[in-house]
Amino acid sequence: MIDEMNELLNQEYIDEADDDENEDSLENSSENSEEEIDSEKTISENDESDEETDEESEGLPFAKAEVVRLMKQNLDSDKMIRERVKVEMNRFLGEVLERVCDQLNEYPYTTIEYEMLKESIYPYQNISRINQEKERILMHLAAIKADCDALSMDVRSTLKLKDVNEEDEDFRDFSGV
Repeated sequence: MIDEMNELLNQEYIDEADDDENEDSLENSSENSEEEIDSEKTISENDESDEETDEESEGLPFAKAEVVRLMKQNLDSDKMIRERVKVEMNRFLGEVLERVCDQLNEYPYTTIEYEMLKESIYPYQNISRINQEKERILMHLAAIKADCDALSMDVRSTLKLKDVNEEDEDFRDFSGV
């Protein structure tokens, strides 16, 4: 499945690159001679093959160019992305895809339905709401703990039978501890 997605993304990237090259070559045809255009194509083809070799050698699940394009769409225009960030984001997305697929494999059905996918990706789409719920529960537990501590102090201070040292052996025997 990952290989199929890689092939689709790579094909889109290659198609976009071909379109860009065609537009560039049409604009530059009046300015450059045919020899210059041929040398530019050779250089760009070498660059593409180097990128493909880098992607294959790194074992990335998705086309790096597509991941970088999506990151740049969602980041501020003044942000620059380091190479390691590009690679690690690609790997992270691959891991998320694997986890979702593992969860989808738990279903006994041979056909994956949209509802199954929605259930599998729920934690990733609702992480902010889940974190808010976690904070609310932690605050509630802290309040309960504070109430328990206050009650414990009240019991210790007001319900003594005698003013006796609690560490005294006689007191322990009498209290059943």
